[in-house]
Amino acid sequence: MDHEVPALLVRVGHAPHNHGALGVVRSLGRAGVPVYAMVEDPLTPTAVSRHLAGRFVVPTTGRESPDALVSTLLTIGEAIGRPAVAVPTDDEAAVLLAEQAGPLKERFLLPPVPPALPRTLTSKMGLHRLCAEAGVPTPRACAPAGRAELVAACRDMGYPVVLKNLEAYTRLAAPVVGHTTTVADEAELLALVGSAEEPSVLVQEYIPPPEAEDWITHLYRGPDGTPLVLFTGFKVRSWPVRSGATCRAWSWPNTRLAALAERLCREIGYCGLADLDWRFDRRDGRYKLVDFNPRTGAQFRLFASRHGVDVVRALYMHLTGQRVPEGGQLHGRMFVVGQLDVLSATIGALQERRLPTAVLPRPGMERAWLSADDPLPAVAEAARFGAMAARRVTRPLRQRISASRPAAVPARAGGPPDATPASASAAPGSAASGSATPASSPRR
Repeated sequence: MDHEVPALLVRVGHAPHNHGALGVVRSLGRAGVPVYAMVEDPLTPTAVSRHLAGRFVVPTTGRESPDALVSTLLTIGEAIGRPAVAVPTDDEAAVLLAEQAGPLKERFLLPPVPPALPRTLTSKMGLHRLCAEAGVPTPRACAPAGRAELVAACRDMGYPVVLKNLEAYTRLAAPVVGHTTTVADEAELLALVGSAEEPSVLVQEYIPPPEAEDWITHLYRGPDGTPLVLFTGFKVRSWPVRSGATCRAWSWPNTRLAALAERLCREIGYCGLADLDWRFDRRDGRYKLVDFNPRTGAQFRLFASRHGVDVVRALYMHLTGQRVPEGGQLHGRMFVVGQLDVLSATIGALQERRLPTAVLPRPGMERAWLSADDPLPAVAEAARFGAMAARRVTRPLRQRISASRPAAVPARAGGPPDATPASASAAPGSAASGSATPASSPRR
């Protein structure tokens, strides 16, 4: 595989625990590709990987204007010094690269995705409509226009229901839920939406775990409609339990699901990277699409062909004019996100009152963080995850201490101010400033 062309991981928003980004760095970096990444700070797990050629510290929030984000990307492209393959690692990045492909083609190699399609696919209701038009099953869903309509829709659908943030970018700027959330009753629903009169959420039918199986499809599809790679797998566990991101999965053949994913992409005219989540409903024997992510998925390293090609390598080879070798999927591989899988297995066992399955290490297991040839990301993630867990555990105590403190005495008129106002100017390296801070030297 020719590896002379560099690659850039494109990210929008704050997600330092994104193991999919680290997977991209390791996959391409091990093949000799110079890989660069947009990171939140210099100590994220991705930023300390030995396979990273350079990092750009760009603490974006998702509230920046498209022009500001494009300016930042063009500045990064200029710093890299030659055209690079852009790899989106979140929905917002996928939308940005598609809608702003015109100016970005000056510095980046991009698949010819229809410009408006990624935003429609990342809109939960937009995806539901596309599936209805293409004849692909989905769970029942609706997008209520206001608070009263939301309450009525949940009553009509029947509790429990599933709530999801409705749109890309909106989920960063004004999220109603932190992630896909199962709501047990109306009291929980009202507590989640708070005082919002127009909550931006999708209400989706809940398929009970005893009646469901969770499956995933990852693919890269060329502009002529040919799926250059297409993989299927079975989701063993997720975090949060039964409703969140994959934390343990098998690579497993499913020709029926592969054909369904290919038919959907053909019907809607999609090309590029995709990560699809499905739920098999035993009640009617149908696979129902619950998410379509027009980007690399966090667990993409679960899948590889007999030639060692995953979806990111297929993207890279195709955009750099190389032939993607044909070869069937390697079956029986397992992918695990260590700390999240431990939590999911433990809580799931307590809820279901039975011992968890598939907990022991397996030969050839792909781990999200731990790697013998790249140990520092696992250390960085352990430190960050531990600090986050400690903050959450001690939050009630800190809140009680804060509430017990006496109120501050107001300063007398003419006295010194209590604090100096924070500067309103953009920090160097932020997306708003249109600049980025590169690593001082390659980390090869």
